Amino acid sequence: MADNRNERGPQDRARINIHEDYEVRYWTKALGVSAEELTRAVQAVGVMRDDVARHLGKA
Repeated sequence: MADNRNERGPQDRARINIHEDYEVRYWTKALGVSAEELTRAVQAVGVMRDDVARHLGKA
């Protein structure tokens, strides 16, 4: 099923999709980081929310 871009949060809250602006906005606010920090964390540890949060010290 295609992502509904009208939704305010991610479709799958266990994964972070840095290629969708609305997901980047959601996760930067939820994790309290900048888009650049979020992107670097996803590149470092992958797309799983728990791994990214742990990497950022937000676990």
